Amino acid sequence: VQLQASGGGLVQPGGSLRLSCAGSGFTSDTFVIGWFRQAPGKEREGISCINSMDDSTFYTEVVKDRFTVSRDKAKNTVYLRMSSLKPEDTAVYFCALGGLHGYDCTQPRSYDYWGRGTQVTVSS
Repeated sequence: VQLQASGGGLVQPGGSLRLSCAGSGFTSDTFVIGWFRQAPGKEREGISCINSMDDSTFYTEVVKDRFTVSRDKAKNTVYLRMSSLKPEDTAVYFCALGGLHGYDCTQPRSYDYWGRGTQVTVSS
C-alpha cells in the first residue's frame, strides 16, 4: 500500500490550497482516509477523515467550516480543500489509511498506512 500526499506550498493568510492523497496497492473498498498535520515541536494532530462506505466526513473544530475533504473513487484520490488559511495552519500534512472497524478518526493508532507529508506554510 502506498499513499502520497501532495499539493502543499506557501500561501498567504486567507488563501486556499488543495492537498491530494493518491493511494495504490490496496484492494479493499472499505477504509477510512484521515488527514493529520504536525507543526514543529508539536504532536501529530488529526484534523479530518472520510469513510469510504458512504463518504461521510468528520472535521475537528479547529478546521471545521474551513477545510473540506472529498474523494474521487475513480482516481483513488482523496482531497483536502483548505480555505481561509491561518498562520497556525502551518504544518506538514499527512494522509493515512485504516480499516473501518472501531476506528477513531483523529487517532493515529486507527491507521495502518501513512504517506509522506507535504509542507503547508501560511505566511505573508
